[in-house]
Amino acid sequence: MMRARTILVVLMLAVAALPANAQVTQEKPFVPVSGQAGKDVVWVPSPPEMVNKMLEIAKVTPADYVIDLGSGDGRNVIAAAKLGATALGVEYNPEMVKLSQRLAKEAGVENKAKFIEGDMYEADISKASVMALFLLPVNLNKLAPKFLDLKPGSRIVLNTFGIDGWEPDYRTSLPQGSECESWCDILLHIVPAKAAGTWTLSNGGRLELTQEYQTVQGTLTLNGQKHTVEKGRLNGEDLTFVANNQVFTGKVKGARIEGATWSATKQ
Repeated sequence: MMRARTILVVLMLAVAALPANAQVTQEKPFVPVSGQAGKDVVWVPSPPEMVNKMLEIAKVTPADYVIDLGSGDGRNVIAAAKLGATALGVEYNPEMVKLSQRLAKEAGVENKAKFIEGDMYEADISKASVMALFLLPVNLNKLAPKFLDLKPGSRIVLNTFGIDGWEPDYRTSLPQGSECESWCDILLHIVPAKAAGTWTLSNGGRLELTQEYQTVQGTLTLNGQKHTVEKGRLNGEDLTFVANNQVFTGKVKGARIEGATWSATKQ
């Protein structure tokens, strides 16, 4: 009987000692490492100078809703929130999401900077006015159709890598001597309105347009004469082209084009 009681006491003492031992073997806090593998892209952080310049080029204001896909440690989102914008990061790695949330709280922008765990290809980006991204062309090409469905005038600002076939509306690089040693180019795309199709002008003319990203081509028929559309370009809703030696400008508003002296309705 005494032996059984002794064994019981030993077991109770061992159980009581477990929490102290568990603290010794507690896992270390998660610390991301540049170059670590992710689901769709390797994580390489942009230096703060690059992040700030990207947001400057995109002209981020408190009125914007900024989204970063593959947001990593959240630096793009947190920087946008510091400018007063509402910002969202979508990140597949749950440890990165937790880290981003902690860093946002430490920066005092947890009410503006939100992070969710998810697949960047499945994320709802429809409300974004700015996309701030550091992804590879293979990622960007797959996402391009979703970018083109954003509201015309939305901005997509990219670190170094672009979208095949879509020339940036603006490109610059961080100056030599900056903290950026590689991947130092910034590309800005302005989401164009959808102008392709056949349009009937208010004067009875006919405008037929094709479109590739922000460039447009086609023909303008006036009084039975067909003229080639040249230098056609969209900057968000703003459409400009030359035909019959005239410069035409207008705003594409869904199924209407409104110019100062002309208008057109989509058939």
